[in-house]
Amino acid sequence: MILYPNAKINIGLNILSKREDNYHNISSVFYPIFDCFDILEIKKTNKFLFTSSGLKIPGKKNLCQTAYEAIKNKFDISPVHIHLHKLIPIGSGLGGGSSDASFVLKGLNLIFNLKLSNYELEKISKEIGADCPFFIENKTKYVTGIGDKMKKINLDLSNYTIKLTHSNINISTANTFSKIKVNQQNIVTEKLSEQSIESWKNKVKNDFENIVFEIYPQLKIEKEKFYSEGAIYSSMTGTGSTIYGIFKK
Repeated sequence: MILYPNAKINIGLNILSKREDNYHNISSVFYPIFDCFDILEIKKTNKFLFTSSGLKIPGKKNLCQTAYEAIKNKFDISPVHIHLHKLIPIGSGLGGGSSDASFVLKGLNLIFNLKLSNYELEKISKEIGADCPFFIENKTKYVTGIGDKMKKINLDLSNYTIKLTHSNINISTANTFSKIKVNQQNIVTEKLSEQSIESWKNKVKNDFENIVFEIYPQLKIEKEKFYSEGAIYSSMTGTGSTIYGIFKK
């Protein structure tokens, strides 16, 4: 089975409070980007194997393996060979790792005919990572909690062009969160779709931009460049380092 785990962008990202478990409560809109994706192949085999190609993946254990183990521990499925061709930049704020893991869950669900619902898959994916549940249904959502509480919103940007620029900067999510401050201003809400995109520029903010732009001023330049080229709205996604611009077609 071949799957194409896609990226996402954050439209607004606000840090509302720090929790007792050291996670943060957020408010954001996750929007799927289908023309930016990895390639994933899963097939049954005699011994579990994970291999990869494309961009080099840091760390000894990939989230794809974690996803396989999460399913195996619950349903004792047979071994598979997972091969990931990595194209979504690492540490880019595009959710590539989370997407890969969730697509492994969905792929195993089909290959082994487990008949798990999206709700059940989201519950399992939450154990792997905060952003993982979004990629199960893979539709635009208003996201709160630590990224695990989601509500559908009617936001369609298909009539616009979304451009991405990545500066080959791998930003540590944990390190960036350790420096963030709670912000109760300009909070993105589920009513984002009722606002004109033209109004987002002054209302919809990513709270991590101030921190990241101070360390990597070239990212702020990339954002300003998008506006100079006619973008209606531009922002950093996640904790960086990808900058995106929304343009009229």
